[in-house]
Amino acid sequence: MTKLTIFYDGGCPLCAAEMNHLRKRDNHHAIAYEDIYADGFEERFPYIDRPQADRILHGQLADGKIIYALDVTYEAWALVGKRHWVAILRWPFFKQVADLVYVFFAKYRHTISALISGEKRCDSCSIDSEIKR
Repeated sequence: MTKLTIFYDGGCPLCAAEMNHLRKRDNHHAIAYEDIYADGFEERFPYIDRPQADRILHGQLADGKIIYALDVTYEAWALVGKRHWVAILRWPFFKQVADLVYVFFAKYRHTISALISGEKRCDSCSIDSEIKR
């Protein structure tokens, strides 16, 4: 049963890499991965504003609640058993700092991606097909 749907930028090499890491650890298929630039996205998810989802990561919990930014990241890694990797992101004080850093990262993710991977954007970054649902 899907407990979280992540709405991510499939043209961002860093975003796709994180989704690949999550998929590999998502043994219980608790997470659905939705590329906001995939064909038919707006018809399937009319309640998700694509430009806003491009600015800040969106997620949807099983109960329908929409969560954002590092709350999505925390929830996703917790679902795959790696809560300890990201727990500090939600601790008091660290949460405020992490959220500010996230906003900066999200805004400049394509430039950061180019510095790290050599690719600013890709037409459709590869997702592990053997894990893809």
